Amino acid sequence: MSNRIGLAHSLKDGQKYMNVWPMRKELNAIFPEQRIIKATRFGIKFMPAIAAISVLTQMAFENHAAMPQAVVIALFALSLPLQGIWWLGNRSNTRLPPSLASWYHELHQKIIETGCALEPAKSRPRYKELAHILNRAFRQLDKSALDRWF
Repeated sequence: MSNRIGLAHSLKDGQKYMNVWPMRKELNAIFPEQRIIKATRFGIKFMPAIAAISVLTQMAFENHAAMPQAVVIALFALSLPLQGIWWLGNRSNTRLPPSLASWYHELHQKIIETGCALEPAKSRPRYKELAHILNRAFRQLDKSALDRWF
């Protein structure tokens, strides 16, 4: 039972993280999130149709012998977006390595220096906190303030 709760929690966190992560080209070379999010959104949009087509095609041609393979293909197609969401959920709860944690703290401090109110910096930030701080930085800091990092 605890695995299901963990999986459901990871999927929920993955959906939240997918919506919070800033889709900026500056981050593309540093983090895989943007590629994973694009692939996951593509999968959410198109994989149900591919799954249905794989099964319905075999039904239309009355190829009952190939139905087990069609069902396996359909299940695999449906699992792809779930795998992306699961990966994002696990990533969002992963603690930042020391170099990224110091970057998180620098960005946090820079935003506070501009007079914006923020919740206190986390002592051991995770990727989801980095996503929030990056969003704030891109929204509230001018381009010259971000030039140091990008």
